[in-house]
Amino acid sequence: MGMSENSWTEENMSFYRLFKFVTSVRGQKKLLNLFWKIIKYIIRKTTGINLSITPGYKQWKKINFPKKSQLDRLRIEEKELNYRPKISIILPVFDPPENYFKAALQSVINQVYSNWELCIADDLSSNENIRNIILNFAQKDNRIKYVFREENGHISASSNSAIDISTGEYISFLDHDDLLSPDALYENVLALNNDKEIDFIYSDEDKVDEREKFINPYFKPDWCPDNFLVRNYICHFTLIKSSLVKEAEGFRIGYEGSQDYDLFLRVTEKAKKIHHISKILYHWRMHRESTSLKMEAKPYAHNAGIKSVQDALDRRGVKGEVFLVQEPGCSGFYKVRYHIEDQKKVSVIIPSKDQTKLTDDCISSIFKLTNYSDYEVILMNNNSSEQSFFDMVKKWEENEPNRFKCINDKGEFNFSRLMNKSAEQSNGEYLLLLNNDTEIINDDWMTAMVEQAQRKSIGAVGVKLIYRNDTVQHAGVVIGLGGIAGHTFIGSDKNDLVYYDYLKTIKNYSAVTAACLMVRKETYEEVGGFNEELAIEFNDVDFCLKLKETGYNNIYLPHVTLYHYESVSRGHPHKTKESYDRHLREMNIFTEKWQKYMDHDPCYNKHLSLIYTDFRIKVK
Repeated sequence: MGMSENSWTEENMSFYRLFKFVTSVRGQKKLLNLFWKIIKYIIRKTTGINLSITPGYKQWKKINFPKKSQLDRLRIEEKELNYRPKISIILPVFDPPENYFKAALQSVINQVYSNWELCIADDLSSNENIRNIILNFAQKDNRIKYVFREENGHISASSNSAIDISTGEYISFLDHDDLLSPDALYENVLALNNDKEIDFIYSDEDKVDEREKFINPYFKPDWCPDNFLVRNYICHFTLIKSSLVKEAEGFRIGYEGSQDYDLFLRVTEKAKKIHHISKILYHWRMHRESTSLKMEAKPYAHNAGIKSVQDALDRRGVKGEVFLVQEPGCSGFYKVRYHIEDQKKVSVIIPSKDQTKLTDDCISSIFKLTNYSDYEVILMNNNSSEQSFFDMVKKWEENEPNRFKCINDKGEFNFSRLMNKSAEQSNGEYLLLLNNDTEIINDDWMTAMVEQAQRKSIGAVGVKLIYRNDTVQHAGVVIGLGGIAGHTFIGSDKNDLVYYDYLKTIKNYSAVTAACLMVRKETYEEVGGFNEELAIEFNDVDFCLKLKETGYNNIYLPHVTLYHYESVSRGHPHKTKESYDRHLREMNIFTEKWQKYMDHDPCYNKHLSLIYTDFRIKVK
């Protein structure tokens, strides 16, 4: 059947309108945005990299990015600094997109701090115009030095060539398509003026996409050595004393893809003082040719990363094995499993008052699943009255006469006092504090905790605790979160791809919860155990901070997961006036002692929220 003239005209008009829309500026913008959304979705699903604008970052930038008037003021102030060392910026170059390369060079020229030199090593770029760009920029600014390599040697060799022509007291690094914030060098030199003992500095960073939008900020913690064995979280922007780089003999050939990581691992071992500047000073370029998106480079980069971490363990005389963890949607990180040199006894300390079924299930899961051979379970009975509880005790004394004992205490409930009393009567070299409302899931839980607790640098070892619905109850403690201290990522799915895979990676935190905490007994005694003035609250955080103040690093293990039925056994701590008064008293004790950590938790970043638990940006 034929189509009417009117309907044919209507269809033609529809196509005409569509054509006009597609060819219009507005239509092209919409199509470009749709295309960009599809690209971002594919990248997020295949690599775990989220290219979306981080909530709150646009507002944060308006407040925190330096304005022209501020930069003009800094240009005056930098000349008045007492210490004005020369900074050598190392720039290896190989066939960058010309527009991004020019922008990178211009970001150096735009620095408000003026005592720098830019040391460029072109690694035999095939694009002849790259050489011309270098020559033109060098002709206009005599602080720009260059070397044209006669053979392509990859990034390690090229970077070393740039280092060879450097003369500065400090060395920093720039990729050939990235951007420095105008105040990057100034902020680093300002830190050196405040403390000349610093010889390694790193800062926060973000990414800049092909539309020149700043996205994906990474607000980093202060120096956390165990975070650094997981991945190169330092990354950009770094400033290192030249003598340290030269003592380390620069970049090593054969570590391409993780050459920075390898160098930083070696240099941080020698550094006297490592400093973190909590500002975005570097913009990592994301485009089709950049290393931040070029996923085909990953296999050799990850292999070089494994080799770098394994070398670090070997240099430090530590026996362990490095594994790459790469899951769908995850960008990849490393996990070290340490060899246990001596299977020393672990004393598992469980406080309880009645709650027979709960406590029995906890103990049963320990004896049923634990594959670590040498341990004892100490049940600290605090005023239990149920006959079923004593029947349970008798059962375990008969079933596990060599690995179970019950200590009776008739005093008023004071968690700290009970822990100290149990520790005194324990036989183990390791103490494992465990709530009776927990349940073991994995058979190697204790083994994995001992691996870390045996290390002399480690204080408290904490784990991932989850509710029965597989959401997070504890994955580390941030001081100041929620007022005094709070758990991270509460309510997230246990496998969520949250803030740079933090739920999945081994991390240093200032504190972990005593619901499941391991520590060497000698270290427990060294810091005086638990503070008995803190009978109910904040005692585990106080204990962890005492360890940190003594020089130990506390650590969270994501691969050790337990169920935790929080506060089932004791109920809500503030249900009476007396308990609320005690809460205020203990809060004041903690605050007076640890205000500096509440003001700034070194394992957290000041630009992250102290209200929300998911590491979102704090926006004023």
